[in-house]
Amino acid sequence: MFTQQLITSYNHSLWLQEQNQITMTEKEKACDVYAKKIAKLFSVDEKDIFKKKKTQDITDARQLLYYLCSKRPMRTVAIQRYMKSRGYDIGHSSIRWGLASVKRKIEYDRDYQSVIEKLS
Repeated sequence: MFTQQLITSYNHSLWLQEQNQITMTEKEKACDVYAKKIAKLFSVDEKDIFKKKKTQDITDARQLLYYLCSKRPMRTVAIQRYMKSRGYDIGHSSIRWGLASVKRKIEYDRDYQSVIEKLS
């Protein structure tokens, strides 16, 4: 009986992992779409969003990407994993800072809010 419970629990864990992988794949695809739209909006090369460039336009584009991905919703660690899969290794605190930066811009710039609504 105990062995059967372990097998059932293990199978359930595998099923949950599989479901999470499917969900993350869909969210990552959505983030890819956001990245393309953001690159076009900011007139930057999409690849530059995933490089260690710190020019203002690239930084703003990257932070907006964090924000839109977080609204999917994606947790910060999932955004971090997504960015790393695209070649940009970034820390958790930097993503949190970027999210806060976008939220501040939304508060004082209505145009920025309308841009976000168009991208979403």
